[in-house]
Amino acid sequence: MEPVLLYGVPQGCSFGSIVALEWLGQPYRLCRIRMTEDSRSDRYAKINPHGKTPALLLEDGRVLTESAAILQHIAARGIESGLGFAQGTREFDFFNQRLAFLTTTFFASFGPLWHAYMMEGNPRAQEVLRETGREWVADAHLKLESMLAGSDWLAGPRRTPADAYFIGLARWGTYHRVVEPGAYPRVQRFIDRLEADPAVIFAHAIEDERPAASSGGFRGHVSLEELLPRLAA
Repeated sequence: MEPVLLYGVPQGCSFGSIVALEWLGQPYRLCRIRMTEDSRSDRYAKINPHGKTPALLLEDGRVLTESAAILQHIAARGIESGLGFAQGTREFDFFNQRLAFLTTTFFASFGPLWHAYMMEGNPRAQEVLRETGREWVADAHLKLESMLAGSDWLAGPRRTPADAYFIGLARWGTYHRVVEPGAYPRVQRFIDRLEADPAVIFAHAIEDERPAASSGGFRGHVSLEELLPRLAA
């Protein structure tokens, strides 16, 4: 029985976990969660009481939540194929460091911009949040620009789930209109290269509910109702 990734739409950070699973190449399934409806349901609370995505239902019925834990799990499954690194090695520590930057600093830099959406009717608060978000996003991008100096990937000489997670978040800069094209040349080249990757193209098609051609181990979608009997006691 394959693991199942429960991913959120629209614009979910779980996008990166889909890309990572495609790179892994092992069998998996997907379950689509609408963040304004399904994530608040009693059914989804049995998967993740916090109502967040992604969540990864494992073969033995356990559920992993939080992107960092899920991406580390995917990386561990892919050590033999070069997607991850053995714990205790310098490579593992470097990967973990870069992934931590993405799941904390980079992710959080967009926080004020998402909160601005909740402040309709309070234009002054919205503007303060948007200005704060622009500053935080700019600072995070400057750090990424430095990280990518002399490197094709974020965590070493080959791609890892850190790169997959990055591309899921990087699109938020365009969505919120806070990153000018060409402002961060290394970051932009990195984004362009990832956007041409078959796994990223696949993840976009999945989110948009368009025909999607897997280059990995995708075995189809399942419903939330189908998953609940698989949960571990």
